[in-house]
Amino acid sequence: MIRSNQHQTARANGEAPATPPGGAQAIGGRGCGLVGWLSPVVNRIVLATAALLWLTVQAVRADEPGLTGAFVPVTVPSGQQVLLSEVLLDETPGALWARFRFVAPAISRQGALSDGAGAAMDFQRSAADMEHLCDSLALDYLHKHELAASMVVISFSDRPVEFGTADPEATQFFEAYRPDDGGCIWEAF
Repeated sequence: MIRSNQHQTARANGEAPATPPGGAQAIGGRGCGLVGWLSPVVNRIVLATAALLWLTVQAVRADEPGLTGAFVPVTVPSGQQVLLSEVLLDETPGALWARFRFVAPAISRQGALSDGAGAAMDFQRSAADMEHLCDSLALDYLHKHELAASMVVISFSDRPVEFGTADPEATQFFEAYRPDDGGCIWEAF
């Protein structure tokens, strides 16, 4: 069998690919220089995706109607069901923003859902949960992956919504925080 990529052939034969002394070229080379040609934004997106894949190894499928796929349940002070859906690293605003997106079905405008105690989950109650998630989950994530984000955005949505798209039927809450001295400082949008 002849492979179109000799690099795969070398690996299949148990041979390491050759790299010139001092490493491979950053652009147009093979092997060690592969990541060098990627922009910093793409590098961070790849890092965030890899970290999220690591988290979803332990993910569960939500039992809520309309929620399919892997979500990571997290615990919040209100006790409402909150599921981590994705982490996005964004440099579009001119600095690194870490966006932690969650699905929280109890914030629905329909009023049929509640926190289990019969109280609807309004913005005030959810804001305390979002601050808790910034202080506990988001800061730990940034520290673990050695990311220096200038802003952390925590968002809740009553259903999965693709980032950057409008969904008039969805209820969404957003809060922004500036990481500072091991805590999250609330920033008004």
